[in-house]
Amino acid sequence: MTGLGPAASAADGKTPPGKAAASAAKPAGKGAAKGLGGRPLVAYAARIAGDEVRTRVVIDFDHKPTFKVHYLDGPQRIVIDLPDTVFGFKPGALAARGVFTDIRYGSMERGAARLVMTAKRPTVLALSEVQKDEKDRGYRLVLDAKVVPQETFETQVKAGWADAARAAGERHETVDIAPHVKKSTFIVAVDAGHGGIDAGATGARTKTPEKTITLAFAKTLADRLNRNDGIHAFLTRKDDEFVSLSGRVAIAREHDADLFISIHADTLSIPTIRGATVYTISDKSSDRMAADLAERENKSDTIAGVDFNTEPPEVSDILLDLTRRETQAFSVTMANAVVSAFEGQIGLINNPHRYAGFQVLTAPDVPSILLELGFLSNKDDEQQLLDEKWREKVANRLAEAVSRYRHPLVANGG
Repeated sequence: MTGLGPAASAADGKTPPGKAAASAAKPAGKGAAKGLGGRPLVAYAARIAGDEVRTRVVIDFDHKPTFKVHYLDGPQRIVIDLPDTVFGFKPGALAARGVFTDIRYGSMERGAARLVMTAKRPTVLALSEVQKDEKDRGYRLVLDAKVVPQETFETQVKAGWADAARAAGERHETVDIAPHVKKSTFIVAVDAGHGGIDAGATGARTKTPEKTITLAFAKTLADRLNRNDGIHAFLTRKDDEFVSLSGRVAIAREHDADLFISIHADTLSIPTIRGATVYTISDKSSDRMAADLAERENKSDTIAGVDFNTEPPEVSDILLDLTRRETQAFSVTMANAVVSAFEGQIGLINNPHRYAGFQVLTAPDVPSILLELGFLSNKDDEQQLLDEKWREKVANRLAEAVSRYRHPLVANGG
């Protein structure tokens, strides 16, 4: 390969596709895949947007490209092979961000070109497609990358080269993101709060750490949910280990979770307050107690020396913003289902659905709730939290809430 890297092209990224841009290209080598009239393709614009779990790369061409996809390990890379191509966009247009640490592109021998994207974690193309430009300025190559479990990435590496040439406008899912779970299955991420060096709150009477109680309940809940047809539940942590707040969100998204439930059992300065509370995310807190609780929970990462970024995830476009809004609406629906399932069966705090800016609830595309089972500062709540039969009762009511939430989604084909 020659010239691989942010391409040093004569084009300045402003030249529109056509004869002027094409004339700047060097003659292609033998065996090259050509575009219209035997000319090389011209990639005249590019852009990248996304976050630590999903990132989209879009490259605009003067005419329709074909492409092939390959995966390499050590480091983890996605390789896109293209026909003979002149890269005419600005060098910084594809600066690595989101899931990628490095993006390079350039010419190869015999008139071919290649795009190599190095990822931070196991990453595959959940979608790759060629679309016709709405203003008839050519075509665009759209690559949607997503972090996946290691075994999914290894499967793609072993698959070798895959011919991913697509007709314009055709959507193509390159891989099955969750190969071990049927697509019709409703996937629930059960998140046991705290863990490892982050013990969380402490029981007033028994001194039991919150991390022990949340893990015990999370296991009970996952087991109970997995007895329901059409539901698959998994744990974000299976033992006493530290998982960062962003890591918990990433794990849920890696597994294509349809719902995220984070389990907690905090303490309050007023020991007489007791009962369960359901929280959803919001930029504005519902009350002082919710704000204080979110502030404490959001500091979990600092205990393990993880940098805590208070800035909200970047909204790269209006579609992502709409996704967040829709996700928040679904989160509220799930919270209401929990309150309804608990009423008359499980003790609830006054105004049991509250909201605040919890970092662990920030997945833009996974409806999420944080459930405070009770308060370890209250002796009666603490006794219940340590009671296995009580935990099973709560798990049964939560499973009922999940079923209530899921039913209309399934009925509507969601």
